[in-house]
Amino acid sequence: MSDTLGARFHYIVVEGPIGAGKTSLARRLAERSNARLLLENPDANPFLPGFYQDASRYALSAQLYFLLQRIEQVRELPHSDPSRVTIADFMLAKDSLFAGITLDAAELKLYDALYAHLRPQAPIPDLVLYLQADPEILLERVHRRHAQFERGITLEYLTKLSAAYARFFYDYSSAPLLIVNSENLNFVDRDADFELLLQRVRDLKGAREYFNMG
Repeated sequence: MSDTLGARFHYIVVEGPIGAGKTSLARRLAERSNARLLLENPDANPFLPGFYQDASRYALSAQLYFLLQRIEQVRELPHSDPSRVTIADFMLAKDSLFAGITLDAAELKLYDALYAHLRPQAPIPDLVLYLQADPEILLERVHRRHAQFERGITLEYLTKLSAAYARFFYDYSSAPLLIVNSENLNFVDRDADFELLLQRVRDLKGAREYFNMG
């Protein structure tokens, strides 16, 4: 897989709503291919616990913190070793997706102005893996993680987030896209599932393909 990644994909993004398994998959892909790993760090966001308890009060603060964090991370990409694969569990373009469902009209206007002013020229991924799952499954996975700051996540929020992701990727054409239904797949604990995914990546030919295990 290392040869496949290095030859075809130098910058891979794993995306999806909270609980889809993007960080776990990104870690395993990076381990397999000796890739540089670029991960979001929600634990560092001091406004996130407050957001899940009182979204209207903390949404803008939490969103701007994430925006600045993501901008700082993607700024490094053009200067990274071009011979080494980079795998990330986020893309900067999705930042506005969260803003659109958490901010009110005035806050969103401010966010959009800051985003336009601060956004760096991030490289386009060579491949995006978009993980999907039913919101109820996402919520079950979130609860299973026992993360203190995630206790306030609701099914309603995950439903809105999943719908926003679906809209975002419906028209996405900037990079090859593999849409993965992760409901019946466990890329961390089941080696067979992980190997199946790797094979789909190896066999990828079109600009948009689907991977689904019934």
